[in-house]
Amino acid sequence: MAERLKSRGLVGEMAAEFAGTMILILFGVAVVAQVAAAGIGDHDSIAWAWGLGVTLGVYVAARTSGAHLNPAVTIALAAFKGFSWRKVLPYSLAQTAGAFVAALIVRFNYSEVLQKADPGLTIKTQGVFSTLPGNGTLPIGTWGAFRDQVIGTAILLLLILAVSDVRNSAPMANLAPFVVGLVVVAIGMAWGTNAGYAINPARDFGPRLASYLTGYETAWQDQYGQLYFWVPIVAPVIGALIGAFLYQVLVARFLPPEDAPPEVGRVPSDEGAGTA
Repeated sequence: MAERLKSRGLVGEMAAEFAGTMILILFGVAVVAQVAAAGIGDHDSIAWAWGLGVTLGVYVAARTSGAHLNPAVTIALAAFKGFSWRKVLPYSLAQTAGAFVAALIVRFNYSEVLQKADPGLTIKTQGVFSTLPGNGTLPIGTWGAFRDQVIGTAILLLLILAVSDVRNSAPMANLAPFVVGLVVVAIGMAWGTNAGYAINPARDFGPRLASYLTGYETAWQDQYGQLYFWVPIVAPVIGALIGAFLYQVLVARFLPPEDAPPEVGRVPSDEGAGTA
């Protein structure tokens, strides 16, 4: 009976990860389709829609699964925060499946616009679904994009852990998804040049597979014809582990116990409430 309940619990968590990641991609991939294929909006609208997609996806899944929505996050939490390694593969598969289904929906809904903008379904609109070095146009190579993804995902994990750590100055639970969304907006605005800030293996691989199955024959390659799909998978995992490690070393190990009283002058105290 206990084993059955555990299994049902994992199924529910996988369903939540699927749904949350699907919401994320429905907004993220769709806004890129709108900007790149229809010419409506710009980079800022892309950054904001991705961030809002993260926020809404986290609200969908947080209570049931913790709303990782990203295999790199799941792996880093297993490595540094005690998340069960047994759940890493199921979570990652659910996240990738959610991203895949969402991308198929976007591909179907925007089919006419994509066909008009790029009749051959080439590298021109491939970036709607998956990332490319230099967003397909700038002189960035494979290793430049790899470096960028390591750095960007390290920033993401360091900040996610800071925001979610109850021993730190974490926001109220119902505001945490919004703050995490703002983190993604900021990364998109500051780190979107070299590799399109995938920072999430499921976000890239699921839509990449969907685009390949629906006519994008070069989906696995970059604009130089080199095999590229592995970069947004491997680099974010490495970056996530680095970011989680840095948070543990630089911040977490110096934080007071959760039940320790706040030090006067470091955080607002009840005695100071309402004073000038």
